[in-house]
Amino acid sequence: MDDVFEEEKDKPSVTLDEYLDDLEERELEAEMVLGGDDGDECTYLKGYMKRQAIFSCLTCTPEGNAGVCTACSISCHEGHEVLELWTKRNFRCDCGNSKFGDFICKLQPNKEIENMENSYNHNFKGTYCTCDRPYPDPDVQEEEEMIQCCICEDWFHREHLGLESSEKVPVDEEGEPIYDELICQSCSAACSFLTLYPHQIFVAPKKCSETVNDVKGKGIVEQASYDHASSCSVEDSSCVLPKPGVAVPNLKSENGPDGEGMASAEASEKHLSLSKCSQDASSATGCQLGVDLSAAPPVLESYKAVFLVKNWRDLLCRCETCSNFYNQKGVGFLLDKDETIAEYEKRAKQRREERLQQQEGATLNMFNNLGHIEKVEIMSGIADMKNEMENFFANRDASKAVTSAEIYQLFDNLNKKRRRQIWGDGSF
Repeated sequence: MDDVFEEEKDKPSVTLDEYLDDLEERELEAEMVLGGDDGDECTYLKGYMKRQAIFSCLTCTPEGNAGVCTACSISCHEGHEVLELWTKRNFRCDCGNSKFGDFICKLQPNKEIENMENSYNHNFKGTYCTCDRPYPDPDVQEEEEMIQCCICEDWFHREHLGLESSEKVPVDEEGEPIYDELICQSCSAACSFLTLYPHQIFVAPKKCSETVNDVKGKGIVEQASYDHASSCSVEDSSCVLPKPGVAVPNLKSENGPDGEGMASAEASEKHLSLSKCSQDASSATGCQLGVDLSAAPPVLESYKAVFLVKNWRDLLCRCETCSNFYNQKGVGFLLDKDETIAEYEKRAKQRREERLQQQEGATLNMFNNLGHIEKVEIMSGIADMKNEMENFFANRDASKAVTSAEIYQLFDNLNKKRRRQIWGDGSF
């Protein structure tokens, strides 16, 4: 036992509150990633799910061309080299199909040869970003947090987003993002149609010499300089207006100068017509852009990562012409709110709360179904624990961390007290 105590002395210590907070944070993080999935059954029969946690087994598929659900990663691939890929959209569990050779799924053995609608990238091999490096990278001493593209779902280092040398990812003083979603440099080509929307959906990259307050103040549209009532005679959902307090991006357009990356005159004119709510185009075609994207999609001179504000997808035109164009570009999912990470995590939190409530209810029902003697024993044990904890904290320095030796001693005292109660006076 003394050896154990000596080993514990060398380990970093934490307070009880810090330990409980860290445990709660880790449990919540796991719930958010798994989406509330208990991992009891294979998700194959649910088809191509809008979003779910996916894992890659390099033991079974070293080429990285298959993914399995949470339940299969636990039941079918225990002890294998399994990679956690966070979540993937429109994916169906591959476990046990033709990509796994003679391996058969233990949970759902009857599967089609291949899931033709699944898509795979180098993440399934354990590499990420344009640098095609693993995470964590064994060659890097201090690993940098990576950012996921909401289109291709790959993860990127901040310095590999194609930004100008004078630009940085827009974050606040604590390093927290002041944007909601990222579109990487490669995917920004397929999403060049976003330049036809008002600047309100973008957050400008931070200039190296700027403070955070400078970034938040750059390109802000003041309420006094833009009067909604004077610009729109009717309340129309197709009317897209710049909002005060939203940063404007520096985008390069087809005819824009390289230096500042400002929008071209043509693009600015389109933005102006949008902000004035072009009623003629909307009434004639039902399109808030008034532009046939299929006939004349915008082409930019160069591409770089794009940062977008919260709920920017709600501003996208949903007319038939634009919807068809999104599908043609492979980004039709942008119109589906249920597909987003935010909605996925929201549902995960709801499932967690429901499960905790069910557990509390089950515990209460179990207690109510016990006999009188069992109830007295449980209540007595709780009272003993409470008294022992109160005495423990009353007789020690509250500023010091709790050690494992003290925890061992606390429970040893409880066990001794319990034995005296049982065998000492025969009261139980």
